[in-house]
Amino acid sequence: MAAKIRKGDRVQVLTGKDKGKRGEVLSVSPETNRAVVQGVNMVKRHTKPQGMNQPGGIQEKEASIDLSNLAVIDPKSDKPTRVGFRMDGDKKVRVAKASGEVIA
Repeated sequence: MAAKIRKGDRVQVLTGKDKGKRGEVLSVSPETNRAVVQGVNMVKRHTKPQGMNQPGGIQEKEASIDLSNLAVIDPKSDKPTRVGFRMDGDKKVRVAKASGEVIA
């Protein structure tokens, strides 16, 4: 099945503690139905020092978020939209449901 949300997409969070935040998708895991979005769902991790070049301490990084809590930003209206598919010649392309615009 084709992916509605892909790496590099601009998305908005629909629910949860980061509701309304926008960011770029850094990675998608189709097996677990989750994605990592830049600047969203930040968590603190306590790390041990790894030699001279990597000191230990508390580091903040993005945790994954469920795909059902994300919506792709419409390229035309800059609002969140649902994603559909359409055949463009012999290519299958993603389409914003709100405007009908093709999502690159």
